[in-house]
Amino acid sequence: MRAKSILVSLLATTLICSGAFAADLSIASGDTGNGREFLRKQLDRFEKETGNKVKIVAMPANSSDQFGQYRLWLAAGNTDIDVYRTDVIWAPQLADQFLDLTEAMKDVVDQHFPSMIQSQTVDGKLVAMPMYTDAPAFYYRKDLLEKYKKPVPKTWDEMAATAKEIQEGERKAGNRAMYGYVFQGNAYEGLTCNALEWIKSSGGGQIIESDGTISINNPEAVTAVDRAKGWIDTIAPKGVLAYTEEESRGVWQTGNAVFMRNWPYAYALGNGPDSAIKGKFDVTTLPSSKEGQSSAATLGGWNLAISKYTKSPEEAIKLVRFLSAPEQQKERAIEIANLPTLKALYDDKDIAAAQPVITNWKPVFETSVPRPSAPTKVKYNEVSSMFWSAVHDTLSGNGTAADNLELLEAKLTELQGGSW
Repeated sequence: MRAKSILVSLLATTLICSGAFAADLSIASGDTGNGREFLRKQLDRFEKETGNKVKIVAMPANSSDQFGQYRLWLAAGNTDIDVYRTDVIWAPQLADQFLDLTEAMKDVVDQHFPSMIQSQTVDGKLVAMPMYTDAPAFYYRKDLLEKYKKPVPKTWDEMAATAKEIQEGERKAGNRAMYGYVFQGNAYEGLTCNALEWIKSSGGGQIIESDGTISINNPEAVTAVDRAKGWIDTIAPKGVLAYTEEESRGVWQTGNAVFMRNWPYAYALGNGPDSAIKGKFDVTTLPSSKEGQSSAATLGGWNLAISKYTKSPEEAIKLVRFLSAPEQQKERAIEIANLPTLKALYDDKDIAAAQPVITNWKPVFETSVPRPSAPTKVKYNEVSSMFWSAVHDTLSGNGTAADNLELLEAKLTELQGGSW
Protein backbone atom coordinates (compact mmCIF):
# COMPACT_ATOMS: atom_id res chain seq x y z
CA MET A 1 0.00 0.00 0.00
CA ARG A 2 2.87 2.33 0.90
CA ALA A 3 4.66 1.48 -2.35
CA LYS A 4 1.51 2.30 -4.31
CA SER A 5 1.20 5.66 -2.51
CA ILE A 6 4.81 6.53 -3.29
CA LEU A 7 4.28 5.54 -6.93
CA VAL A 8 1.21 7.78 -7.23
CA SER A 9 3.12 10.68 -5.65
CA LEU A 10 6.06 10.22 -8.00
CA LEU A 11 3.73 9.99 -10.98
CA ALA A 12 1.95 13.23 -9.96
CA THR A 13 5.28 15.01 -9.54
CA THR A 14 6.43 13.78 -12.95
CA LEU A 15 3.23 14.95 -14.61
CA ILE A 16 3.50 18.41 -13.01
CA CYS A 17 7.13 18.77 -14.00
CA SER A 18 6.38 17.60 -17.53
CA GLY A 19 3.66 20.25 -17.80
CA ALA A 20 0.69 17.86 -17.92
CA PHE A 21 -1.11 19.79 -15.20
CA ALA A 22 0.69 23.07 -15.76
CA ALA A 23 -0.49 26.24 -17.42
CA ASP A 24 1.28 29.25 -18.83
CA LEU A 25 -0.28 32.24 -17.08
CA SER A 26 0.28 35.97 -17.34
CA ILE A 27 -0.41 38.80 -14.91
CA ALA A 28 -0.61 42.45 -15.92
CA SER A 29 0.91 44.66 -13.24
CA GLY A 30 2.09 48.25 -12.98
CA ASP A 31 4.22 47.81 -9.85
CA THR A 32 6.57 50.67 -9.03
CA GLY A 33 9.73 50.87 -6.95
CA ASN A 34 10.77 47.41 -5.73
CA GLY A 35 7.26 46.03 -6.15
CA ARG A 36 7.86 44.21 -9.43
CA GLU A 37 10.96 42.41 -8.14
CA PHE A 38 9.01 41.36 -5.05
CA LEU A 39 6.07 40.14 -7.13
CA ARG A 40 8.46 38.03 -9.20
CA LYS A 41 9.79 36.42 -6.04
CA GLN A 42 6.28 35.42 -4.96
CA LEU A 43 5.45 34.15 -8.44
CA ASP A 44 8.60 32.01 -8.45
CA ARG A 45 7.33 30.32 -5.30
CA PHE A 46 3.88 29.82 -6.86
CA GLU A 47 5.51 28.23 -9.90
CA LYS A 48 7.47 25.82 -7.69
CA GLU A 49 4.36 24.87 -5.71
CA THR A 50 2.02 24.38 -8.68
CA GLY A 51 4.12 23.64 -11.74
CA ASN A 52 2.48 26.58 -13.54
CA LYS A 53 4.50 29.30 -15.22
CA VAL A 54 3.61 32.97 -14.73
CA LYS A 55 4.82 35.88 -16.84
CA ILE A 56 4.58 39.47 -15.64
CA VAL A 57 3.28 41.82 -18.31
CA ALA A 58 4.71 45.17 -17.23
CA MET A 59 2.30 48.09 -17.33
CA PRO A 60 2.91 51.86 -17.09
CA ALA A 61 3.17 53.20 -13.54
CA ASN A 62 0.51 55.78 -14.45
CA SER A 63 -2.78 54.15 -13.41
CA SER A 64 -4.77 56.07 -16.03
CA ASP A 65 -2.57 54.65 -18.78
CA GLN A 66 -2.99 51.18 -17.27
CA PHE A 67 -6.76 51.50 -17.28
CA GLY A 68 -6.81 52.60 -20.90
CA GLN A 69 -4.71 49.62 -21.95
CA TYR A 70 -6.86 47.21 -19.95
CA ARG A 71 -10.00 48.48 -21.63
CA LEU A 72 -8.47 47.99 -25.07
CA TRP A 73 -7.34 44.44 -24.33
CA LEU A 74 -10.60 43.40 -22.69
CA ALA A 75 -12.76 44.97 -25.40
CA ALA A 76 -10.77 42.97 -27.96
CA GLY A 77 -11.26 39.72 -26.01
CA ASN A 78 -7.51 39.38 -25.48
CA THR A 79 -6.63 35.87 -24.30
CA ASP A 80 -2.97 36.67 -23.58
CA ILE A 81 -3.67 38.18 -20.14
CA ASP A 82 -5.11 35.88 -17.48
CA VAL A 83 -4.94 38.01 -14.32
CA TYR A 84 -5.18 41.79 -14.10
CA ARG A 85 -3.97 43.77 -11.11
CA THR A 86 -6.73 46.37 -10.72
CA ASP A 87 -7.20 49.65 -8.91
CA VAL A 88 -9.91 49.82 -6.27
CA ILE A 89 -12.00 52.18 -8.45
CA TRP A 90 -12.14 50.04 -11.58
CA ALA A 91 -14.58 47.32 -10.47
CA PRO A 92 -17.80 49.06 -11.63
CA GLN A 93 -16.26 49.86 -15.02
CA LEU A 94 -14.74 46.47 -15.88
CA ALA A 95 -17.07 44.06 -14.07
CA ASP A 96 -18.54 42.59 -17.26
CA GLN A 97 -15.07 41.56 -18.48
CA PHE A 98 -14.02 39.62 -15.36
CA LEU A 99 -14.95 36.23 -13.93
CA ASP A 100 -17.29 36.08 -10.95
CA LEU A 101 -15.14 34.86 -8.03
CA THR A 102 -17.97 34.61 -5.50
CA GLU A 103 -18.07 30.82 -5.41
CA ALA A 104 -14.32 30.29 -5.78
CA MET A 105 -13.49 32.60 -2.87
CA LYS A 106 -16.46 31.99 -0.56
CA ASP A 107 -14.29 30.29 2.06
CA VAL A 108 -11.83 33.21 2.40
CA VAL A 109 -13.77 36.46 1.86
CA ASP A 110 -14.66 36.80 5.55
CA GLN A 111 -10.96 37.12 6.40
CA HIS A 112 -10.82 40.49 4.61
CA PHE A 113 -12.14 43.85 5.75
CA PRO A 114 -15.78 43.96 4.56
CA SER A 115 -15.26 47.35 2.85
CA MET A 116 -12.51 45.85 0.67
CA ILE A 117 -14.77 43.03 -0.50
CA GLN A 118 -17.70 45.40 -1.00
CA SER A 119 -15.56 47.70 -3.15
CA GLN A 120 -14.94 44.79 -5.54
CA THR A 121 -18.52 43.51 -5.62
CA VAL A 122 -20.73 44.75 -8.46
CA ASP A 123 -24.38 43.69 -8.70
CA GLY A 124 -23.67 40.75 -6.40
CA LYS A 125 -20.65 39.63 -8.42
CA LEU A 126 -17.20 39.51 -6.78
CA VAL A 127 -15.03 40.72 -9.66
CA ALA A 128 -11.65 40.89 -7.89
CA MET A 129 -9.88 39.78 -4.71
CA PRO A 130 -8.02 42.33 -2.57
CA MET A 131 -4.22 42.10 -2.79
CA TYR A 132 -3.35 45.04 -0.54
CA THR A 133 -4.99 48.26 0.47
CA ASP A 134 -3.72 51.80 0.32
CA ALA A 135 -4.22 55.25 1.73
CA PRO A 136 -1.77 58.14 1.38
CA ALA A 137 -0.03 59.76 4.32
CA PHE A 138 1.85 62.97 5.02
CA TYR A 139 5.58 62.29 5.06
CA TYR A 140 7.74 64.71 7.05
CA ARG A 141 11.41 65.13 7.83
CA LYS A 142 11.78 64.65 11.59
CA ASP A 143 15.35 65.93 11.59
CA LEU A 144 14.49 69.19 9.81
CA LEU A 145 11.46 69.93 11.99
CA GLU A 146 13.66 69.40 15.03
CA LYS A 147 16.43 71.56 13.58
CA TYR A 148 14.04 74.47 12.97
CA LYS A 149 12.03 73.78 16.17
CA LYS A 150 8.76 73.31 14.29
CA PRO A 151 5.83 71.03 15.16
CA VAL A 152 4.31 68.66 12.64
CA PRO A 153 1.81 70.89 10.78
CA LYS A 154 -1.85 70.10 11.19
CA THR A 155 -3.28 72.50 8.59
CA TRP A 156 -2.39 73.23 4.98
CA ASP A 157 -1.47 76.83 5.82
CA GLU A 158 0.83 75.66 8.63
CA MET A 159 2.41 73.20 6.20
CA ALA A 160 3.04 75.92 3.62
CA ALA A 161 4.54 78.33 6.17
CA THR A 162 6.84 75.67 7.68
CA ALA A 163 7.81 74.38 4.25
CA LYS A 164 8.76 77.90 3.12
CA GLU A 165 10.86 78.62 6.21
CA ILE A 166 12.80 75.35 6.08
CA GLN A 167 13.21 75.51 2.31
CA GLU A 168 14.75 78.97 2.55
CA GLY A 169 16.94 77.98 5.49
CA GLU A 170 18.29 74.87 3.80
CA ARG A 171 18.97 76.72 0.56
CA LYS A 172 20.95 79.34 2.44
CA ALA A 173 22.88 76.50 4.07
CA GLY A 174 23.88 75.21 0.66
CA ASN A 175 21.17 72.86 -0.61
CA ARG A 176 19.85 74.81 -3.58
CA ALA A 177 17.73 71.82 -4.65
CA MET A 178 15.58 71.82 -1.48
CA TYR A 179 11.82 72.25 -1.80
CA GLY A 180 9.14 72.41 0.86
CA TYR A 181 6.50 70.07 -0.54
CA VAL A 182 6.17 67.50 -3.30
CA PHE A 183 2.99 65.75 -4.41
CA GLN A 184 1.41 64.29 -7.55
CA GLY A 185 0.49 67.19 -9.82
CA ASN A 186 0.45 65.58 -13.24
CA ALA A 187 -2.84 65.47 -15.16
CA TYR A 188 -3.84 61.92 -14.26
CA GLU A 189 -5.68 59.88 -11.60
CA GLY A 190 -3.10 60.79 -8.98
CA LEU A 191 -4.11 64.44 -9.19
CA THR A 192 -7.75 63.45 -8.70
CA CYS A 193 -6.66 61.80 -5.42
CA ASN A 194 -4.61 64.79 -4.24
CA ALA A 195 -7.24 67.36 -5.14
CA LEU A 196 -10.06 65.33 -3.61
CA GLU A 197 -8.07 65.39 -0.34
CA TRP A 198 -7.55 69.16 -0.50
CA ILE A 199 -11.25 69.73 -1.14
CA LYS A 200 -12.70 67.17 1.29
CA SER A 201 -10.39 68.38 4.08
CA SER A 202 -11.64 71.92 3.43
CA GLY A 203 -15.31 70.98 3.75
CA GLY A 204 -15.86 71.07 0.00
CA GLY A 205 -17.40 67.64 -0.49
CA GLN A 206 -16.39 64.71 -2.67
CA ILE A 207 -16.86 66.07 -6.24
CA ILE A 208 -19.98 63.93 -6.66
CA GLU A 209 -21.74 62.69 -3.55
CA SER A 210 -22.87 59.12 -2.90
CA ASP A 211 -26.44 59.97 -4.01
CA GLY A 212 -25.18 61.28 -7.36
CA THR A 213 -25.38 65.00 -6.50
CA ILE A 214 -22.72 67.07 -8.28
CA SER A 215 -21.17 69.11 -5.47
CA ILE A 216 -17.85 70.32 -6.85
CA ASN A 217 -18.78 73.97 -7.53
CA ASN A 218 -18.70 75.46 -4.03
CA PRO A 219 -16.65 78.14 -2.24
CA GLU A 220 -14.72 75.66 -0.08
CA ALA A 221 -13.59 73.67 -3.12
CA VAL A 222 -12.52 76.87 -4.89
CA THR A 223 -10.51 77.96 -1.85
CA ALA A 224 -8.82 74.55 -1.60
CA VAL A 225 -7.68 74.50 -5.24
CA ASP A 226 -6.57 78.14 -5.09
CA ARG A 227 -4.53 77.32 -1.99
CA ALA A 228 -2.74 74.51 -3.85
CA LYS A 229 -2.08 76.81 -6.82
CA GLY A 230 -0.13 79.03 -4.44
CA TRP A 231 2.31 76.18 -3.76
CA ILE A 232 3.42 75.90 -7.39
CA ASP A 233 6.87 77.37 -8.04
CA THR A 234 7.08 78.52 -4.41
CA ILE A 235 7.28 75.61 -1.95
CA ALA A 236 6.79 73.04 -4.73
CA PRO A 237 8.87 72.94 -7.92
CA LYS A 238 7.14 74.05 -11.10
CA GLY A 239 7.92 70.58 -12.40
CA VAL A 240 5.47 69.10 -9.87
CA LEU A 241 2.84 69.71 -12.58
CA ALA A 242 4.36 66.66 -14.31
CA TYR A 243 5.01 64.56 -11.18
CA THR A 244 3.48 61.16 -10.50
CA GLU A 245 4.26 59.10 -7.38
CA GLU A 246 7.75 58.14 -8.51
CA GLU A 247 8.93 61.65 -9.41
CA SER A 248 7.72 62.87 -6.01
CA ARG A 249 9.51 60.02 -4.28
CA GLY A 250 12.68 60.72 -6.24
CA VAL A 251 12.92 64.28 -4.93
CA TRP A 252 11.98 63.19 -1.41
CA GLN A 253 14.32 60.22 -1.17
CA THR A 254 17.35 62.20 -2.30
CA GLY A 255 16.74 64.52 0.63
CA ASN A 256 15.38 67.46 -1.34
CA ALA A 257 11.91 67.90 0.19
CA VAL A 258 10.65 68.74 3.66
CA PHE A 259 7.18 67.23 3.16
CA MET A 260 5.64 64.76 0.73
CA ARG A 261 2.23 63.25 0.08
CA ASN A 262 2.54 59.64 -1.05
CA TRP A 263 1.36 56.06 -0.60
CA PRO A 264 2.76 53.49 1.86
CA TYR A 265 5.20 51.90 -0.61
CA ALA A 266 7.43 54.99 -0.34
CA TYR A 267 8.02 54.34 3.36
CA ALA A 268 9.98 51.12 2.95
CA LEU A 269 11.99 52.56 0.07
CA GLY A 270 12.74 55.72 2.06
CA ASN A 271 14.30 53.57 4.75
CA GLY A 272 16.27 51.48 2.27
CA PRO A 273 20.07 51.18 2.50
CA ASP A 274 20.65 53.57 -0.42
CA SER A 275 18.24 56.27 0.83
CA ALA A 276 19.59 59.69 1.83
CA ILE A 277 16.79 60.05 4.39
CA LYS A 278 16.91 56.66 6.09
CA GLY A 279 15.75 57.06 9.69
CA LYS A 280 15.11 60.80 9.25
CA PHE A 281 11.39 60.85 8.50
CA ASP A 282 8.00 59.74 9.74
CA VAL A 283 4.36 59.84 8.60
CA THR A 284 1.07 61.16 9.89
CA THR A 285 -2.36 62.06 8.55
CA LEU A 286 -2.55 64.70 5.84
CA PRO A 287 -3.28 68.29 6.92
CA SER A 288 -6.74 69.84 6.83
CA SER A 289 -7.96 73.38 6.19
CA LYS A 290 -8.23 74.38 9.85
CA GLU A 291 -8.02 73.04 13.40
CA GLY A 292 -10.99 70.79 14.07
CA GLN A 293 -11.63 70.05 10.39
CA SER A 294 -11.03 66.39 9.59
CA SER A 295 -8.26 65.55 7.16
CA ALA A 296 -8.87 63.27 4.19
CA ALA A 297 -6.96 60.42 2.56
CA THR A 298 -8.13 58.90 -0.70
CA LEU A 299 -8.90 55.23 -0.31
CA GLY A 300 -6.73 53.21 -2.64
CA GLY A 301 -5.70 49.62 -3.02
CA TRP A 302 -4.94 46.97 -5.60
CA ASN A 303 -6.83 43.82 -6.39
CA LEU A 304 -6.61 40.73 -8.57
CA ALA A 305 -9.19 40.07 -11.28
CA ILE A 306 -9.39 37.22 -13.80
CA SER A 307 -10.19 37.91 -17.43
CA LYS A 308 -13.27 36.09 -18.67
CA TYR A 309 -11.22 35.34 -21.79
CA THR A 310 -8.55 33.34 -19.94
CA LYS A 311 -7.85 29.87 -21.31
CA SER A 312 -6.91 28.58 -17.85
CA PRO A 313 -9.56 29.79 -15.38
CA GLU A 314 -8.87 27.13 -12.73
CA GLU A 315 -5.13 27.83 -12.63
CA ALA A 316 -5.77 31.59 -12.69
CA ILE A 317 -8.02 31.17 -9.64
CA LYS A 318 -5.17 29.32 -7.89
CA LEU A 319 -2.87 32.27 -8.64
CA VAL A 320 -5.35 34.82 -7.28
CA ARG A 321 -5.92 32.75 -4.14
CA PHE A 322 -2.16 32.47 -3.66
CA LEU A 323 -1.38 36.19 -4.04
CA SER A 324 -4.30 37.30 -1.84
CA ALA A 325 -3.63 34.71 0.90
CA PRO A 326 -2.39 35.57 4.42
CA GLU A 327 1.12 34.23 3.85
CA GLN A 328 1.72 36.42 0.80
CA GLN A 329 0.04 39.49 2.32
CA LYS A 330 2.15 39.11 5.47
CA GLU A 331 5.34 38.84 3.45
CA ARG A 332 4.32 41.85 1.37
CA ALA A 333 3.67 43.87 4.54
CA ILE A 334 7.00 42.95 6.12
CA GLU A 335 9.20 43.41 3.07
CA ILE A 336 7.65 46.31 1.15
CA ALA A 337 5.20 47.82 3.67
CA ASN A 338 2.05 47.07 1.65
CA LEU A 339 -0.98 47.33 3.88
CA PRO A 340 -2.88 44.05 4.34
CA THR A 341 -6.57 43.68 3.59
CA LEU A 342 -6.82 40.86 6.14
CA LYS A 343 -8.02 41.90 9.58
CA ALA A 344 -5.88 39.40 11.52
CA LEU A 345 -2.61 40.71 10.11
CA TYR A 346 -2.97 44.05 11.89
CA ASP A 347 -2.36 42.15 15.13
CA ASP A 348 0.53 40.13 13.75
CA LYS A 349 3.65 40.49 15.93
CA ASP A 350 6.09 39.87 13.07
CA ILE A 351 4.55 42.66 10.99
CA ALA A 352 4.51 45.02 13.97
CA ALA A 353 8.19 44.31 14.64
CA ALA A 354 9.33 44.64 11.03
CA GLN A 355 7.06 47.51 9.95
CA PRO A 356 5.72 49.36 13.01
CA VAL A 357 4.62 52.12 10.65
CA ILE A 358 1.75 49.91 9.47
CA THR A 359 0.00 50.54 12.76
CA ASN A 360 0.44 54.27 12.02
CA TRP A 361 -1.86 53.86 9.03
CA LYS A 362 -4.85 52.99 11.22
CA PRO A 363 -5.71 56.69 11.82
CA VAL A 364 -5.06 57.36 8.14
CA PHE A 365 -7.75 54.81 7.23
CA GLU A 366 -10.10 56.48 9.69
CA THR A 367 -9.99 59.60 7.47
CA SER A 368 -10.14 57.72 4.17
CA VAL A 369 -12.53 58.98 1.53
CA PRO A 370 -13.65 57.05 -1.58
CA ARG A 371 -13.45 58.51 -5.04
CA PRO A 372 -16.90 58.85 -6.67
CA SER A 373 -16.65 55.64 -8.67
CA ALA A 374 -19.70 54.01 -7.05
CA PRO A 375 -22.24 56.74 -7.99
CA THR A 376 -20.77 57.34 -11.46
CA LYS A 377 -20.12 53.66 -12.34
CA VAL A 378 -18.99 53.26 -15.97
CA LYS A 379 -18.66 57.03 -16.38
CA TYR A 380 -16.13 57.41 -13.55
CA ASN A 381 -13.10 57.55 -15.84
CA GLU A 382 -14.60 60.49 -17.75
CA VAL A 383 -15.60 62.20 -14.50
CA SER A 384 -12.10 61.86 -13.08
CA SER A 385 -10.48 63.07 -16.30
CA MET A 386 -12.70 66.16 -16.35
CA PHE A 387 -11.90 66.83 -12.69
CA TRP A 388 -8.14 66.45 -12.88
CA SER A 389 -8.06 68.54 -16.07
CA ALA A 390 -9.92 71.40 -14.36
CA VAL A 391 -7.56 71.25 -11.37
CA HIS A 392 -4.45 70.96 -13.54
CA ASP A 393 -5.56 73.95 -15.61
CA THR A 394 -5.90 75.97 -12.41
CA LEU A 395 -2.53 74.90 -11.02
CA SER A 396 -0.94 75.73 -14.37
CA GLY A 397 -2.44 79.23 -14.44
CA ASN A 398 -4.99 78.49 -17.16
CA GLY A 399 -8.06 80.09 -15.63
CA THR A 400 -9.14 80.61 -12.04
CA ALA A 401 -10.39 77.90 -9.71
CA ALA A 402 -13.81 79.58 -9.61
CA ASP A 403 -14.15 79.63 -13.40
CA ASN A 404 -12.73 76.15 -13.93
CA LEU A 405 -14.90 74.48 -11.28
CA GLU A 406 -18.00 76.24 -12.58
CA LEU A 407 -17.21 74.96 -16.08
CA LEU A 408 -16.54 71.51 -14.63
CA GLU A 409 -19.95 71.49 -12.98
CA ALA A 410 -21.59 72.23 -16.34
CA LYS A 411 -19.63 69.44 -18.07
CA LEU A 412 -20.49 66.93 -15.35
CA THR A 413 -24.17 67.88 -15.51
CA GLU A 414 -24.14 67.28 -19.24
CA LEU A 415 -22.34 63.95 -18.81
CA GLN A 416 -24.79 62.89 -16.11
CA GLY A 417 -27.73 63.46 -18.41
CA GLY A 418 -30.22 63.26 -15.57
CA SER A 419 -28.75 60.14 -13.95
CA TRP A 420 -25.50 58.24 -13.74
